[in-house]
Amino acid sequence: MMNESSNDQQLMQAIDDQLAHLWMVRTFLKHAEETEEDDELQEVARALYDYMLALGAPLESGDAAAYLKQAKKKLSKLRRAGELFQEIQPEISDHTNFRMAAASCRTVIAELERLLV
Repeated sequence: MMNESSNDQQLMQAIDDQLAHLWMVRTFLKHAEETEEDDELQEVARALYDYMLALGAPLESGDAAAYLKQAKKKLSKLRRAGELFQEIQPEISDHTNFRMAAASCRTVIAELERLLV
């Protein structure tokens, strides 16, 4: 039988695995020409980065309790950024790269919500 600490470590790893996908979305947005011209898209890219940055120190130190607390605390801001991206993506570009980035962002946030409930 696994103890709570072990469960928290596994949960932290599962969330971090999802953040690898979110990092790729953020990297795509950061380097897209469209982002240079759109303040809302820049806001989305910053919010994705801020969420991951907030979890970096607890991850590095292996502090699963602090990691999970911070992940839950910052989730609403990440959710709002994801919703904004879903809303503005069709206006920004209908290119497959943008559609897939929006889908990936939506999928990751849904999984984070599932993991953190």
